Amino acid sequence: MSHLLRKPENNKLADGVTLVHEVTEENSDLHYVGFKVVDLEPNTSYDEKLTNLELCVVALTGKITVTDGYQSFSDIGTRESVFERKPTDSVYVSHNKTVTITANTKARVALCFAPSDKELPTKLIKAEDNGVEHRGKYNNKRQVHNILPDSDPSANSLLVVEVFTETANWSSYPPHKHDQDNLPNESFLEESYYHEMDPPQGFVFQRVYTEDRSLDETMAVENANVVLVPKGYHPVGVPDGYAAYYLNVMAGPERIWKFHNEKDHEWIIDRD
Repeated sequence: MSHLLRKPENNKLADGVTLVHEVTEENSDLHYVGFKVVDLEPNTSYDEKLTNLELCVVALTGKITVTDGYQSFSDIGTRESVFERKPTDSVYVSHNKTVTITANTKARVALCFAPSDKELPTKLIKAEDNGVEHRGKYNNKRQVHNILPDSDPSANSLLVVEVFTETANWSSYPPHKHDQDNLPNESFLEESYYHEMDPPQGFVFQRVYTEDRSLDETMAVENANVVLVPKGYHPVGVPDGYAAYYLNVMAGPERIWKFHNEKDHEWIIDRD
């Protein structure tokens, strides 16, 4: 199996608390992006102690309460399935705090991490505050929810976005990359993709490759898998009959998203 593809771990931490994924600097090629997924049964809790990391808690499904020890946000979350295709609530917390997430209902929660060296206010990112975009045309259409974009100064490093791609469409396409610290033309941002499928027995294909092909991996990605993108282009193709969702986490030395399209395929943008 590719070292970039992560299957669910499903490690039981306590009664009703399951760690589905854990991506850290120690167990991956990523130095800026960390990522976890936690499943919670009703009335159970999960604690995350932050040191030099900031955190965005995304209520993927279900209702949760989030506290940093000073502020508490109760009964947040808007959907029972990500494929309701509506934004959800999230909470941003900077470093040196302990975050407790309590499930009001059965819930799946994403925890998105990046380095933090400046204490910023804890913030509830309401569903209605997500910027919603429709990108692409023809078989390159997708719906985007901007949870924590670079236009929002609420974070030190983190960028968080979720994307819905309809059946038989491509996403993160034409192939683009952001692996060069070459502003204003391109920024260096690592990235992770958390995928879900509808129906859940589906799969998508994701290719991660560099210009010189020193990295070139194509993966069959199934429901609840994670793909890591330390560098390179990273398009996603969705087969007929299935819809796809992914949650992206990006971070790097500068909090700006400037990408470079692969020249061989950039022509599709300007089709009539």
